[in-house]
Amino acid sequence: MKQTQTQAEPIPFYRRVDEALKDPMLQKAVTIAQDRLRNGRIQAGEILGNVDEWRKRAEEIRRHTIENLDSYLEQLAANVQKAGGKVHFASDGDEAVSIIKTIAQEKQARSVVKSKSMVTEEIGLNEALEEMNIDVAETDLGEYIIQLAGEKPSHIIAPAIHKTREQVAELFSEKGKKRLSSETPELTAFAREQLRNKFINADIGISGCNFAVAESGSVVLVSNEGNARMTTTLPKTHIAVMGMERIAPTWRDLDVLLSMLVRSATGQKISVYVTALTGPRRAEDADGPEEFHLVVLDNGRSDILGTKYQDVLHCIRCGACLNVCPVYRHIGGHAYGGVYSGPIGAVLSPLLDGYDQWGELPYASSLCGACTEACPVRIPLHDLLIEHRQDMVNQGDAPMGERLLMKAYGFSTSRPGLYEKALKWGYRAAGFISDGDTIKKGPGPLKGWTDHRDFPRPASQSFREWWQKEKKGDS
Repeated sequence: MKQTQTQAEPIPFYRRVDEALKDPMLQKAVTIAQDRLRNGRIQAGEILGNVDEWRKRAEEIRRHTIENLDSYLEQLAANVQKAGGKVHFASDGDEAVSIIKTIAQEKQARSVVKSKSMVTEEIGLNEALEEMNIDVAETDLGEYIIQLAGEKPSHIIAPAIHKTREQVAELFSEKGKKRLSSETPELTAFAREQLRNKFINADIGISGCNFAVAESGSVVLVSNEGNARMTTTLPKTHIAVMGMERIAPTWRDLDVLLSMLVRSATGQKISVYVTALTGPRRAEDADGPEEFHLVVLDNGRSDILGTKYQDVLHCIRCGACLNVCPVYRHIGGHAYGGVYSGPIGAVLSPLLDGYDQWGELPYASSLCGACTEACPVRIPLHDLLIEHRQDMVNQGDAPMGERLLMKAYGFSTSRPGLYEKALKWGYRAAGFISDGDTIKKGPGPLKGWTDHRDFPRPASQSFREWWQKEKKGDS
């Protein structure tokens, strides 16, 4: 059975949103980080030049890969095994966790170090290993911060984007039982000190997979910290977990995808570390694991193949859509509730786990299209959000109030005389709750809007009335 994503907070969506909107520290931290990442992407694109051509090429590569995913998965598995690694295909999260737990039991593992991996968050791997009394240490700085805080990632590439330096200093001071300043060098030195022994003593290293290269069986990791390399080389066993769609057919294809990933994610030409791993350690190698396992996860992805939502599998997890989203800017990642937040999460989460759990997310968007414009592989995210909304209505999942309002709207707009009267009634009725041309404290459905922004009062004259008068004036 497909394992659902872990929710960040077991509270209703609209209450999560309300709490986020009332958190000034969250607003400050997300805004600063979002601006920095967005501006970095724009500047990197200008330096690269011909960005649209690069985006089209990246889209072509991803489309071709997904349309031929079965053959590339077969090629990848064959080459991983040829290099001495072992490949495990997991149909869902439970099976993936079971495979990794079995490996841990065989190795009698007591400690695990992890580099950043959204897909292991998706399957709840940390919690499962901790239930086996295995010490699990997140070694990416952002992941280490939220692990200490007992939270989930709030951003695809910057998991602690919602934290200020002062909040991180408080966390580290509590962990180290000594007062630390909020200066970045002191905080990073503390994290390095805490994690160094974890690397040296770990029995297993677990990583995600930015891309797997089918033609060589290599796993490619992209990071700006050295933790990924230590996670994958110091322990005797390395387990890489990848979503089944994260394949680049060739190294030439990887060159294009990597160029777009790093520029779109952080605005760099290339990240500090790009690590390609092919199988376990060889006799002539100076370091590396004695065993390599690749766990390829489906968990609902194959159900998306061949549907109108297939383009969502093109995603390279750069986070660019989050960095331009006005909704994400105000509520942060945790308000979305799942592992994947922002526009990509609003499209993907309902596909993986259904509308019963994530039906609110397609509506958590202004449909401004900024996400589609920023996507380096040109996923039409705002169009897919509209498709979700239409599917929910067609399946009868729309709230009763919304259905009644739509029926009333359809009834009135199909009768011009009634529609004109309704507009006049609306203008007059709004006079009781408006302050001039603005409604600042709306009733009922308007309250959620006017609690945070103003709502314009309906116009005293409809466009149809204005047009009729203009026509008479011209005649």
